[in-house]
Amino acid sequence: MNAKLADKVATGVIYAIAGVVIAILTVMLAFILVQGVPHLSWHFLTGQAKAFEAGGGIGIQLFNSFYLLILAMLLSFPIALGAAIYLNEYARPSVWTSIVRTAIEVLSSLPSVVVGLFGFLIFVVKFHLGFSILSGAIALTFFNLPILTRSIETSLQQIPNLQREAGAALGLSRIETVLHIILPAALPSIVTGIVISAGRVFGEAAALIFTAGQSAPALNFGDWNPFNVTSPLSPMRPAETLAVHIWKINSEGIMPDLSLVSAGASAVLIIVVLIFNFSARRLGLLLYKKLTSS
Repeated sequence: MNAKLADKVATGVIYAIAGVVIAILTVMLAFILVQGVPHLSWHFLTGQAKAFEAGGGIGIQLFNSFYLLILAMLLSFPIALGAAIYLNEYARPSVWTSIVRTAIEVLSSLPSVVVGLFGFLIFVVKFHLGFSILSGAIALTFFNLPILTRSIETSLQQIPNLQREAGAALGLSRIETVLHIILPAALPSIVTGIVISAGRVFGEAAALIFTAGQSAPALNFGDWNPFNVTSPLSPMRPAETLAVHIWKINSEGIMPDLSLVSAGASAVLIIVVLIFNFSARRLGLLLYKKLTSS
C-alpha cells in the first residue's frame, strides 16, 4: 500500500468514526427532545412538583438549578481566574508548580459522586451547613474549579508573547499588562470556557444529591429576604435541582405521570445545555469582533 492510499484509508476511517459519534449523539438528542418537547407548557415550567398525583411541574427545580449555578460560578470563577493568571503569567517551572498542575489534573478527573461524598462529609456534616444550596455550590466549585482553571489558562496561553513585550516596552508593570492587555485579548476565549463549564455544572446531579439535597420545599416568591428559609434567595435551604429531580422521580417510581414529567424535564435540561453551548460560540465570536473591530 503506497503512502497516498494509506492516507486516504486513514482519513476515511477517521471520518467514519466521527460520523458514528455524531450519529449516536444526534439519535440520543432527537429521542429525548421528541419524547419531551410535546409535554412542555408554561404550567409545566412554572408549576410545583407533585409526588402522588399527576399534573406537577418543575418550576422550583428549574429555579434552584439556575440559582445554584450562579452561586457556584461566583465562587469558582475568581479562584480559577487567579490560579490561571498565576500559572501562566507568574509561575516558573518548579516542584511547586508541578504539584499544583498535578492537583488540577487529579481534581478534574475525579468522579462527581466522589466530590459529592466529600462535600457531604465536610460541609454538610463537619461544618453543619446541612443539605443546602451553599453546600451544593461549594461542592460544585470543587467540581468546576480545575476545568475552569485549565480553560482560562489555555486562553491566556494563546495570547502571543509579543503583546506582553509591548506592554513592558510601554512601561507597564506585569499586573498592568495582564489586566489591560492580556485579559482583554483573551476575553472571548475565557467567556466561551465559562459558558461551556456553566452548561456542564447545570446538568450535574451526583454531586448535588449528597450536598444540596433531594427535596424542594415550597418557596415564597414574594419574600426576597435571603435570611428567611422560605425565600428563594436563601442559601441555607435544601434545593432539589432539575437533574436531581429526574433521577429522584425515576428511582422512587411513585409519580403517576412519571414518564411524562421525566421526559419533559429531560428535554428542558437538554435544551438549556444546548443553549449554553451554542451561545458560548456566539458570545466568543461577538466579543472577538468587537475587540478586534473586524
